[in-house]
Amino acid sequence: MSSPAPSPSSRRDFLKTSAAVGGVLASELSFPTVLRAAGPSDKLRIGLVGCGGRGTGAASQALKADSNVQLVAMGDAFPEAVERSLKNLSTQVAAEKINVKPEMRFSGLDAYQKVIDNVDLVVLATPPGFRPMHLRAAVEAGKHIFTEKPMATDGPGVRSVIESVKIAKAKKLAMVAGFCWRYDLAKRAVFGKILDGSIGDLRAVYGTYLTGPVKPMPKAETRPAGMTDLEWMVRNWYNFTWLSGDGLVEQAIHTVDWMMWAMGDKPPVKCTATGGRQIPANGGNIYDHIAVNYEWEKGVRGFIAQRQITGCYGENSFYALGTKGNAYISRGAFTTDLNGERNWKYEGPTPDMYQVEHDELFASIRAGNPINNGDRMVTSTMAGIMGRMAGYTGLEITWDMAMNSKEVLVPDIKDWDTKWEVPGIALPGRTRYS
Repeated sequence: MSSPAPSPSSRRDFLKTSAAVGGVLASELSFPTVLRAAGPSDKLRIGLVGCGGRGTGAASQALKADSNVQLVAMGDAFPEAVERSLKNLSTQVAAEKINVKPEMRFSGLDAYQKVIDNVDLVVLATPPGFRPMHLRAAVEAGKHIFTEKPMATDGPGVRSVIESVKIAKAKKLAMVAGFCWRYDLAKRAVFGKILDGSIGDLRAVYGTYLTGPVKPMPKAETRPAGMTDLEWMVRNWYNFTWLSGDGLVEQAIHTVDWMMWAMGDKPPVKCTATGGRQIPANGGNIYDHIAVNYEWEKGVRGFIAQRQITGCYGENSFYALGTKGNAYISRGAFTTDLNGERNWKYEGPTPDMYQVEHDELFASIRAGNPINNGDRMVTSTMAGIMGRMAGYTGLEITWDMAMNSKEVLVPDIKDWDTKWEVPGIALPGRTRYS
């Protein structure tokens, strides 16, 4: 991860400052050189921002997706992360595809901009609280993007990303999102069955994300002497809502994305939720479980169950219930009739979905028709945030309430000494909607 965040006032006012973007003709915007000559002879320079495990994996997949690419720049808040990632990558891809000179290894809160300035395509894999700023910097610089999910942690951040998507479309930039299941061939097939009416009219879906915690918050006494509050939070980013968005938004967002996929990416009208914290948070402020009940027009429902507690029953499945039958993602992808008899099962190829998303990304750039996942990645992210808001406040949250929320979670970060008082764990009925 790396990046200073925009000030709350600038994030609230971004619509005013970027209003002119929608009226600018694509021909008036600067286009990346690679789009003018996207043939095999053009080497694409790749940069990685966020050098953790997921970022390293995404960079490896990007380098394997095209025969004429090279990793030339890397950035992270912490220098040791850059070196560790570079070492791991050197064991995963051909040596000629890595050329990250010492002067192109950046660390600190401004590392993201330095990487963006030196590449054709950037892989964004930092904690999602920083995603809106990184996306805006990348599209303004005219760079192709692979961005991990989710896209923001609050409403103002989502609205900023919506504007970045508009800029990317105007500049004909690729923007592929890390909602990797959309690139899984079995999932494409079963969702195709849902959307083509094979199970009739969809009446309800139920998705589960029941697993263990990603990175439990360490006890305060383990904090190294002299480490600032901000560094402590960033090093343990998953445990803070402003950085991760909570477990529903950061991890179970894949399940939310399944739900949105089944619903044709049409936003829900409203939702309610229940959740809380069972295991001590040790200074973090995210829930460890939440259940959300979404509603669409005509009473169609979507239910999400998320829990990340060690020692509990685990399941990551999806159930779609239609008027003629049901569809399942559970130890395979298949459909049944209303009596529960299986009438279709996916039996095709199953290439690695992480690799497929990069293969299709680079193929689209070479073809001069870059993929842009922007609209659906924003909708799925907002649906997750909407569910969290309902759980945190105890209110019924409408789509309009979520989209117009003025709650700014991300602080105005200037340097590592920036002070930020972490809000306590949300208390439904007491935590306010804003």
